Amino acid sequence: MNNQKKAYIFALCAVLLWSTVAVSFKIALQYVDFMQLLLFASFTALVIYAVIALINGTFLQLFKINKKDILSSAVIGFLNPFLYYVVLFKAYSLLPAQIAQPLNYLWPAILVLLSAPLLGEKLKLISVISLFIGFLGVYIISTQGNLFGFKIETPLGVALASGSSVIWALSWIYNQKDKRSEQKKLFWNFLFGFMYILIAVLIFSKIQLPETKGIFAVIYVGFFEMGITFFFWLKALQLTERNDNISNLIFLSPFLALIFIHLILKEEIYYTTYIGLFLIVAGIFIQRIRE
Repeated sequence: MNNQKKAYIFALCAVLLWSTVAVSFKIALQYVDFMQLLLFASFTALVIYAVIALINGTFLQLFKINKKDILSSAVIGFLNPFLYYVVLFKAYSLLPAQIAQPLNYLWPAILVLLSAPLLGEKLKLISVISLFIGFLGVYIISTQGNLFGFKIETPLGVALASGSSVIWALSWIYNQKDKRSEQKKLFWNFLFGFMYILIAVLIFSKIQLPETKGIFAVIYVGFFEMGITFFFWLKALQLTERNDNISNLIFLSPFLALIFIHLILKEEIYYTTYIGLFLIVAGIFIQRIRE
């Protein structure tokens, strides 16, 4: 098997696993609150990163860092995983999965908008058009099947789900400026993120192990949303001949997720969810065409 075929296998595995996490969020939130979910899931992810480093023989290299690296991870770890997942999990606790999942998918459009002031990139007309199309999709999704009622259902949940895209885009920009290996960044960012959420849980919630089904759900979130799937995706990007061969596969994820949401959570998918998600993805595609 050549490297390109291996790249597709790793990428499709990552896309398939990421397509299931919206379901796992909702199941886990039946047994724990959103802070406890992040606490257990981020700890699981941290253990996975350590185990992968041990298997690769790079564990000791994780600790070859300087003060600048520690400060960088302290900042990025606060944004993601801590703040990003606190906001996202709270949104999922308020919204149906079919609404929260596509709204969170707005981050590529937000990334373009934030790149102008933070990276000095010029915001072109086609980018503005793609942003408008994406935000139109957000509005349509947020009507939850009542398109012509001109009313946003559950505005706090919509604001949180959309806001999580802003946090993700910010963390991505700052992460790109950090030239350490992805493995080292993930480990230290999650280490700081875990410490932040541990403090938050001790102040605002409590540490309490969920029942057996809940334990499996939070471990699933940590293992597949935050953990091993990132390495599948990074491996695919390392093996592929062209990044766009792989990166375009990610557009399958939100549509596959709707299938899982309908089949497992039994949510009746609103027609506005299909329309809005199509517009969000179309906006991202327009931006990709420009690039």
